[in-house]
Amino acid sequence: MPGLSSSAPQNTAFRFANALAQTGDTEAAARDLADAIQTQLGGTPIDLVCVFFSAHHAARAEVLASMLTEQLCPRLLIGCSGEGVISGAEELETAPAVTVWAAVLPGVGLDAFQSAFSPTQDQFQLSGWPPPGAGDTPILLFADPFTTPVQEILGLIDERYPGAKVIGGLAGGGHEAGMNRLILHEQVLDGGLVGVRLSGPIDVRPIISQGCRLVGERFVVTKSEGNLIHELGGAPALERLQTVFETLEEEDRSRAHRALHLGIVIDEHQNRSERGDFLIRNLLGADQTSGAIAVGEVVQEGQTVQFHLRDAESASEDLHLLLAADRIAHPHHPLGALVFSCCGRGRGLFGRPHHDAAAATDPNELARRIRVHLAPSIVQQIYGPTRELEVIAMEPELERMVTQALNSPH
Repeated sequence: MPGLSSSAPQNTAFRFANALAQTGDTEAAARDLADAIQTQLGGTPIDLVCVFFSAHHAARAEVLASMLTEQLCPRLLIGCSGEGVISGAEELETAPAVTVWAAVLPGVGLDAFQSAFSPTQDQFQLSGWPPPGAGDTPILLFADPFTTPVQEILGLIDERYPGAKVIGGLAGGGHEAGMNRLILHEQVLDGGLVGVRLSGPIDVRPIISQGCRLVGERFVVTKSEGNLIHELGGAPALERLQTVFETLEEEDRSRAHRALHLGIVIDEHQNRSERGDFLIRNLLGADQTSGAIAVGEVVQEGQTVQFHLRDAESASEDLHLLLAADRIAHPHHPLGALVFSCCGRGRGLFGRPHHDAAAATDPNELARRIRVHLAPSIVQQIYGPTRELEVIAMEPELERMVTQALNSPH
């Protein structure tokens, strides 16, 4: 969940706009979105446009890219299909939708690139990648999970651009290779990855909220093919999964039916991997006959993995606390933000729609969380870490009467 702002807080030249079209008509959606963005930005030349669309529009992604490029004339258009679409405070999980996020970024460099992975040659085909260099430059990345070994790409980026902040997400909406769509300029791809490196007077603050906890043992992938894991630690992957499931408490078993994920260790050189050290991916299905499990990632033999369980309470608390901590640490509010979520969250996890989008956009809820976050540290600074703070509280009825008296006209 990156927030974007100028490196000079007083500079208000950065401008952002967002629009949503809830229709299955791709041409109508493109026209309405372009009109809404142009109205919000008042004709100011646009630098970066991100477009995200549901699977309903995947077949006509070329039309969408062409019309948005023609009408908005951005320096760069980038985006992908998704299982759902987030726009403002709304999350559209199953309905047809397209959202456009546009940014005016004077002085900011945009270096677009793409990549494809050849499993037969076991190597990446790189196109347009910027020259290697160190620094905390932000990189926005969208990848197809069926054709791209994301962890290897992250390793390649870390090698070429040490210290870079890599943000973005996986394309979704499709259930096998060739069904997802990626957009770069007017080019539409059904695999690989697309990205852009931003440079210059821009500060990007990534916030990563996984909301997952580790369950079961850690395993080494001993046999895999693409996004299919056949064996974990020498045994059928499905058998390992069933063993982990049987060790869970009854309440966690119920959660596991809809919120069990696979975590892939990010840094194999670490002696110990804890929460936050894993790349979390969805479990897509299993084959009872072969004993294989499918995940939303290309998995390589030799990688270390562990199952993770996500529950609504810890996921919500984790996200809100991270947002509150960011607001406390940075006095200048972000001028714009991109929110990436996964299909393991949403209504299925929280029991209600728009949870993540509302958390990122509701100032009242964020202010409440900040107060909760700050209160313990303020008390500890005054009274120390062990001394209790004694307070006097009114009975609710007395408090109501006092409040009523204070608010009544004299």
